[in-house]
Amino acid sequence: MNAAPADQIRLLDVQGLDVRLQQLAHKRKSLPEHAEIEALTKDLAQLRDLLVAAQTEESDCAREQTKAEQDVDQVRTRAARDQQRLGSGAVTSPKDLENLQREITSLAKRQGDLEDVVLEVMERRESAQERVGELTGRVSSVQSKIDDATARRDAAFGEIDAEVDSVTKERGVVAGAVPADLLKLYEKLREQQGGIGAAKLYQRSCQGCRQELAITELNEIRSAAPDTVVRCENCRRILVRTAESGL
Repeated sequence: MNAAPADQIRLLDVQGLDVRLQQLAHKRKSLPEHAEIEALTKDLAQLRDLLVAAQTEESDCAREQTKAEQDVDQVRTRAARDQQRLGSGAVTSPKDLENLQREITSLAKRQGDLEDVVLEVMERRESAQERVGELTGRVSSVQSKIDDATARRDAAFGEIDAEVDSVTKERGVVAGAVPADLLKLYEKLREQQGGIGAAKLYQRSCQGCRQELAITELNEIRSAAPDTVVRCENCRRILVRTAESGL
């Protein structure tokens, strides 16, 4: 294949722009905010699970407290009724009086036990409420950090994408000036060779594979016409000759 030396040099410009696009794609994918957001999101999920558990515990305690307080009210009401009967003189039988007094004593003990239950439940509920408050604050804090990291990531995306758009447009202009057959070969090699389809021959070395060319290969390149498209024997990439080739 033949191509004017200027077109071959222009191919290096296309390659440089393609490398820049690769770098930008890698930069976009490797932004530190990605790992930061991922770690924070994992923390947030764990905190939300803990918060739901704490909220459930607080809700359970609230129902338990309500039930315990209702039990206390029932016992208190019954004790008050018995006390009223005792004081009214309506009960005259010694045995009935003894039974009534025994029941009042039993109810007083029952009320005390139930009030202890209420206090114990209230303490557990208060602890759960404190836990809910703490976890709510931590969830809010982590979410704020995620929002901040996301904003920084999106701002970086904007800058990178703007440069990608600019480089892509420039590449379109430069590539449009390269002969179609040369560009087709370059694109094929670039796909096969990890993104590098053309490389400069610099100081007798291929800048694609970083290998120094054998003397026989250098002699062949020296004797080749300026418009001959030469290839590296090691990596088969297009070799572009310049004043720095060392020929």
